[in-house]
Parts: sequence; C-alpha cells; structure tokens
Amino acid sequence: MDINNRPNHIEDYLVQLHSGQWFGWSDSKNKVYANLIIHDDNKTKPTEQECIDGLAQLQSDFDTAQTNAQTKKASGKQKLKDLGLDDDEIKALIGA
Repeated sequence: MDINNRPNHIEDYLVQLHSGQWFGWSDSKNKVYANLIIHDDNKTKPTEQECIDGLAQLQSDFDTAQTNAQTKKASGKQKLKDLGLDDDEIKALIGA
C-alpha cells in the first residue's frame, strides 16, 4: 500500500487471497513475481497475470471508493447550502 493506503504491489493482492503466512519471497529485498514462493502445500501459486489483474482490481475498487466518498461529500455540502447554510456554517459542522 502507498501512503494513501492505495494498493500498489502484488503483495497487497496476495495477502487477501488466504489467511496466514502462506507465501513469501526468496529475496525479501526484491519482491517480484519471480521471487514469490509458497509456504503452504495446500495453496497454489497464482499466475503472474492473476496477480497483475488482482492488483488492478484492488486499485480500481480503491479509486472507485475514493471517488464515491468525494462525490457524496460534495453532494452533502450542496444539500446543506440548499438548506440555507453558508460556507462557514458548513465548515463548522463537517470541518471542510
């Protein structure tokens, strides 16, 4: 995850596939698919494409959630304005 908690590495995808320490890296300083190892014999190694697609889906879901939150905030502010509140009153209520 980056500083905004947006998924940005295949590890972000892998940790949500199964619980526990089921995977690791043959080189922990170089976390790339080629260095992905599976510790649990009951788990299969996802393909590189599955990791890429899974990360892309996590990023898309994150971005959609962020956009929806911003849209709802803007909509809420407009509804408060429509009720007659001014910007200072809105800021006092919601802090933004």
